[in-house]
Amino acid sequence: MTENRDEADDDASDETNRDYADRLTANRREKDEFFGDHPQSPIPPEHRDDFSGLDYFEPDPEYRVEATVTVHEEPDPVEMETTASNPVRYLRVVTFDVELNGEDHTLAGYRQADDEGGLFVPFRDKTTGQETYYQGRYMELEPDEELDDGDDVVLDFNLAYNPFCAYSETFACPLPPEENWLETVVRAGEKAPDLG
Repeated sequence: MTENRDEADDDASDETNRDYADRLTANRREKDEFFGDHPQSPIPPEHRDDFSGLDYFEPDPEYRVEATVTVHEEPDPVEMETTASNPVRYLRVVTFDVELNGEDHTLAGYRQADDEGGLFVPFRDKTTGQETYYQGRYMELEPDEELDDGDDVVLDFNLAYNPFCAYSETFACPLPPEENWLETVVRAGEKAPDLG
């Protein structure tokens, strides 16, 4: 009986993973269409005719990880360098403790002072500058409610994306601060763009 239950759990898990991969693939298709056709696409107009979609790692549920939150009641300001060399000030509002590839890591989540919305999580990892954009990638988190110490949230590295400056130097993008440089590989999300 236990063996049958384990098989049923595995089947349900496989189906959930397939459903997730299908949703992620559909979202990626929508983004590719936006980047290829929309007037506000970051792809320079001279490259749009040849644009056939972004390069992604395959969806991997192992990179959809639970993270434990530490809230900073009095957030420290963090000056982030940008690709345009004029720093931008953010507030470090939370720290996430997360396990990736069998090791413990921390990532900070930021907001600008006048922002009450989502959390900005820029990061680098061991694929940066090789398989992924050399300035790092971004994630965003939109919690349903205010986070408290000890809350668990899902960080989905499959949603990691390139900043717009990866496509055109006309954009100025914040660079991940050193505290968000992960000493591991994250083969999930968007790969380095190739605009040929």
